[in-house]
Amino acid sequence: MLLGAAALLAVLGVVVALRGARRRTAARVTGRILLLVAAAGGIAALAWLRPYPAVEPALSAMQSDEAVTVVESADRIVFEPADAPSSTAVFFQPGALVDPRAYAAVLRPLAEAGHPVVIAKQPLGIAFLALGAFDDARDVVPHADGWVIGGHSLGGTVAAMQADEHDEDTERRATGLILYASYPADDISETLTTQVLSISGTEDGLATPSKIADTAATLPVDTEFLVLDGVSHAQFGSYGPQPGDGVPQVSDETARTEISDASLDFVSLSAAG
Repeated sequence: MLLGAAALLAVLGVVVALRGARRRTAARVTGRILLLVAAAGGIAALAWLRPYPAVEPALSAMQSDEAVTVVESADRIVFEPADAPSSTAVFFQPGALVDPRAYAAVLRPLAEAGHPVVIAKQPLGIAFLALGAFDDARDVVPHADGWVIGGHSLGGTVAAMQADEHDEDTERRATGLILYASYPADDISETLTTQVLSISGTEDGLATPSKIADTAATLPVDTEFLVLDGVSHAQFGSYGPQPGDGVPQVSDETARTEISDASLDFVSLSAAG
């Protein structure tokens, strides 16, 4: 029953997303349908797997202080800067089955620098089931007039779809895309109009360096590719080791700092632009 419901939810999400699509050719729509129907089958298998729980320092980063107010609800986690916030906010899609809190430590520095951050909580821990989460985030942070959309692994794949969908909105549009160990599901090199930052690791056993290289042409030609030496797939969050991943050659703290710094630089440039 649970597996059937998961697959049905996925298909319904696909229908909603495709009905709202714009700037897409028949071939792109057909390819996306095939991809997401296949993903629905994968969701059935993933429903049996245990999620990856958040660990320190992510749990400590979930605490409010004088610089950042953290609000957690059933659908999202919001990091709101205490001082006058930037008009450029960040929306983030977690990786499959990863506790959304696992990204608190790597993304909190963006909020400390003044950018509101919203992390989606996905049904069953699957980004394809949270296709409407970005619209909800825009309502939660109404003062933001520009959004950098990001995501890790499968979450990055969905983030790319959402950025491609909302980069020409008349207000509160997507102004940037950040991919953490991820790549698009299809070719958005000619349709995505925002700046893109792709961050990957040399020791990633899942989104391997060869996969990142092989899919580079599906992103705009001016995409910035940052490859971090010694960083593995799971080091983009704080949730412990992940089956199939490589062995990291740098500490979690080093990886987290490099990822946060690169992300903040990108978001700051997006805000300035």
